[in-house]
Amino acid sequence: MERRHILHMFTPSRQMSPFDINMAVDAGYDVVTPYCGVTADEIRGLTQDAIFSRGPKGVKATGIFIGGRDVLLAADMLDTARAAMVPPFEVSVLADPSGSYTTAAALVACVEQQLRRAHDTGFDGKRVLILGGAGTVGRIAGVLAAGVGARVALAHHASLVRAEEAARATGARFDCSLVGVDASMPAALAAALAEADVVLATAAAGVQVVGAEERAGAARLLVAADVNAVPPEGIAGVGVMDDGKPLPEGRGVGIGALAVGNVKYQVEHRLLTAMRNADKPCYFGFREAFAVAREVVAEKG
Repeated sequence: MERRHILHMFTPSRQMSPFDINMAVDAGYDVVTPYCGVTADEIRGLTQDAIFSRGPKGVKATGIFIGGRDVLLAADMLDTARAAMVPPFEVSVLADPSGSYTTAAALVACVEQQLRRAHDTGFDGKRVLILGGAGTVGRIAGVLAAGVGARVALAHHASLVRAEEAARATGARFDCSLVGVDASMPAALAAALAEADVVLATAAAGVQVVGAEERAGAARLLVAADVNAVPPEGIAGVGVMDDGKPLPEGRGVGIGALAVGNVKYQVEHRLLTAMRNADKPCYFGFREAFAVAREVVAEKG
């Protein structure tokens, strides 16, 4: 009997993201079932419920998706689910809380491409400022950028303490060096921008975190990238469709939300499809998403 493909979607949130449900169906899953309000201590039991009912062959047609809004908790849940497998009863698992893993992967891969294309350089040794850095996308983008050699600062619009706490907790969980910086006042933001080679805007939708005058004061700026597709743009002068468009000052280039979003979409689709088609179990977190994002940007040239 040919097994139908089932995706069990676990989230600590009250609701599963409709975006991710759509993505799962479009990736070819026949049955997509959300489980909401899932706690960390329930992951082991739910995972083992999912693996034992279909036999060693049937598990190949079964997958688990982990959502939510907490990037650290999602990583823990992914680890727990993987540890709960009992070979040969193993299924594939993808974690992507609030789309942050795939979005951050796409963002960093797009910036990496433009650093190389526009400036013949890479992330190594560059100062990366992430505005909205205490959020889901910002934290993971910081980890990925640090992993390729950047010196990363996470900024919070209202609190240095929150920025420092996000940097400490995220760096400790993922074994990398991040620092928190103040962006709560114009002078503090200007000082942070003045030192940045790369600026990533990952703040809430519809919030402009860098105005035109502030951007013009970022004298070292090589690449400015924004994931906000809701007007106004997160970084003044960076349009949603921009993909390496020169900034008004002439040296740096901009990457807009839809350019990043197109790569993010392809990354999530490829990971979900890879899970569905896999002969052996796959475990996908943000590092695996970044590897796929690099493939996507290389293909688009």
